[in-house]
Amino acid sequence: MDTQRYDRIVRAGFFVVLTACTLRYLWWSGLTSAALPVVGCAAALGLLFAFTPGRAGLVVLVVAWAGLTAVAASFTWLAVPLFFLVLKAFPMRVALGLIIGMAAFAALEGTLHARQAWDPSPAVAPVAIAVLAALLFRNLHEAGKLSERVRLSREIHDTLAQGLSSVHLLLQAADQEWDAAPGPAREHVRQAAVVARENLAEARRFVRELAPPALDGGSLPEALRNLCDDVRVVGTPYPLHVDTEITLLRVAQGALANARQHAFASRVVVTLTYLNGEITLDVCDDGVGFDPSVGRGYGLRATEQRVEALGGRVTVESAPGEGTVLAVSVPVRSG
Repeated sequence: MDTQRYDRIVRAGFFVVLTACTLRYLWWSGLTSAALPVVGCAAALGLLFAFTPGRAGLVVLVVAWAGLTAVAASFTWLAVPLFFLVLKAFPMRVALGLIIGMAAFAALEGTLHARQAWDPSPAVAPVAIAVLAALLFRNLHEAGKLSERVRLSREIHDTLAQGLSSVHLLLQAADQEWDAAPGPAREHVRQAAVVARENLAEARRFVRELAPPALDGGSLPEALRNLCDDVRVVGTPYPLHVDTEITLLRVAQGALANARQHAFASRVVVTLTYLNGEITLDVCDDGVGFDPSVGRGYGLRATEQRVEALGGRVTVESAPGEGTVLAVSVPVRSG
């Protein structure tokens, strides 16, 4: 779950629970003159939440919630969305300390204001919810870190690893031709220097967590034409989500590297097709080919994972001696 979606859900949950707590309070107390100050404080709490950002604002919000709950225990359950806000805003140790304090306070207030014979639920429920909230947030955080590690491994394989492999092959070829053919050997060295500079730019961009340099100031078709001499664009190009552009560019980079380094292809054709609601990328080479049923290397598996993460699909057609066609289709995302 991305950060913006998480924030929207928690914010909506806060207002839903605040409304429910206010209605619950009015159900028990009735709409009397004595109830109006409590309802006013609840409205002020909502405004405070809406217009007071940051950690300091959240601390003020928690203190205000505690004051309101001390007067009207119906607002005990507002602690639930506050648990998630605290987990998001503070380091885990600090967040757990605040949550434990809030849960204990909510349990105490719920028990003291019980309107019937003692019921363990007002004391136990806030604590149980606090524990579940902490565990859920921790698991989501760990899942996010794992997903990011997988993404970075794909990025490194499709860019830095492929680039270093190209540099190695070019320098190896230059070494073999240095004495007999110094002209071509120097050209190999120049090409290796170009690839090294491109990979250095990629490495620096990884650190800054920005889009690939190939997409800076240009379109996806232009970036593909910088990778391959034979690029065909079908349909009228339209804006794509940055994740889609990066994925298609990375897929093309990996496929072209495989075609040149492993398939020994003499010709590669890249076709980018803009359809209604879908974009496709086909990479066709005349290389040695392979049997897809025998097994797939890391590069192809990484391509499948990358495309499937966007809801797309990958198909591979190849046979020994007959070249390879890699076809990718991705649904269009706005933005």
